[in-house]
Amino acid sequence: MKKHNFSAGPCILPQSVFEKASQAVLNFNELNLSILEISHRSKPFVAVMERAQELALEHLGLQNKGYKALFLQGGASMEFLMVAYNLLETKAGYYNTGTWSDKAIKEAKLFGEVEILASSKEANFNYIPKNVTISSGLDYVHCTSNNTIFGTQMNEFPETDCPLICDMSSDIFSRVLDFSKFDLIYAGAQKNMGPAGTTLVVVKEEILGKVTRQIPSMLDYKVHISKDSMFNTPAVFPIYVSMLTMEWLKEQGGVAAIEKINNKKAEILYTEIDRNPLFNGFVANKEDRSKMNATFVLTNDALKETFDTMCAKAGINGLNGHRSVGGYRASMYNALSVESVQVLVDVMKELEKVA
Repeated sequence: MKKHNFSAGPCILPQSVFEKASQAVLNFNELNLSILEISHRSKPFVAVMERAQELALEHLGLQNKGYKALFLQGGASMEFLMVAYNLLETKAGYYNTGTWSDKAIKEAKLFGEVEILASSKEANFNYIPKNVTISSGLDYVHCTSNNTIFGTQMNEFPETDCPLICDMSSDIFSRVLDFSKFDLIYAGAQKNMGPAGTTLVVVKEEILGKVTRQIPSMLDYKVHISKDSMFNTPAVFPIYVSMLTMEWLKEQGGVAAIEKINNKKAEILYTEIDRNPLFNGFVANKEDRSKMNATFVLTNDALKETFDTMCAKAGINGLNGHRSVGGYRASMYNALSVESVQVLVDVMKELEKVA
């Protein structure tokens, strides 16, 4: 039976990507070598790296605008550290809208003063702060566009007189934005782009080289730019699969096309959450609801076993909510079909009938 994969990450990827990637594991580009064993310095893989970088900038509309695309390691968690190491000289401003921004703040405090510009921590991160005053003279402002655990998503971003940094790990390539507003974007691949093991960093070169501290080579964005993401051996397979996924996205019509599908999926599920008396959404304000990660709970916990059994029978996978929220979390990344969302909604309706 086909599984309907709502896992928050590692997440669903397109079936065609799996097929191409599996073939490359056996025989990459008819070289009679596996993608797992070819040299990262070989021309075939250099071409993969260059194509992946090109596609990342293309999907974000940042070609020829002074940005470089890097594929690094360590996940977004490493970027919490690297951003501050490379950019924080005196004081930076942070939005605290979820667990991951909370962790980013912790790392930044190792390098300088951190001003919390806005926080929803007191409400267990169930909303996005609005009308935030941005202090002047900051080294940068950091925000997280989408919060996988709590199911919130930023729809408006601050105007700043300093670089704007954004963790887009869980909604990269899912919607149209003016990405030129951001000076550095980073995203762990495993939420919406590829398998775990590589991290996309898109950085405007002109913001680098401003801090006075000495930066270790492995943590220096300028070093990675100078070596085309090959200062050390890159994560060959995750980068290859990410390239395939970005190729797939281009075939679908790009970010603008996939956004329409993502909006449809979110509308179908949230409409049912609002209609069905057996479910409540976790997010306080509807305008803050994530189109990538819908969080909801049962109004009657006694129905949990029944609902879980029905979901399993329907082939629904990865629906359990994070322990800090409880309930359920339906992650609707780019490769998840409208059909899968409809299957979940049908189970929710069926539960209402039998309850």
